[in-house]
Amino acid sequence: MTAGRTGTADVAVVRRDRAAPTGWTTVVRLLGLLPAHWDCHPEVGRDRVVLRVELAGATDASAVRRAVSCVLADAALRGWTEELQDRT
Repeated sequence: MTAGRTGTADVAVVRRDRAAPTGWTTVVRLLGLLPAHWDCHPEVGRDRVVLRVELAGATDASAVRRAVSCVLADAALRGWTEELQDRT
């Protein structure tokens, strides 16, 4: 059993294709495809969505990023991509 984690992981996704739905539609799709037991707090704009996910149990930041990456492969989210963060 993995010890519980605390804190949050933020993942931002951005609209790269103007033909893609706006953030307000996209956030519904994102949340619907992510694990239902995650506590997610979205910040939504027209071209950018930030998901703040509460880390708990075995869920860590890399698990959140992997899940979001997989979800973004869904055809309903075509035109959206994860925003690259500066890791310096």
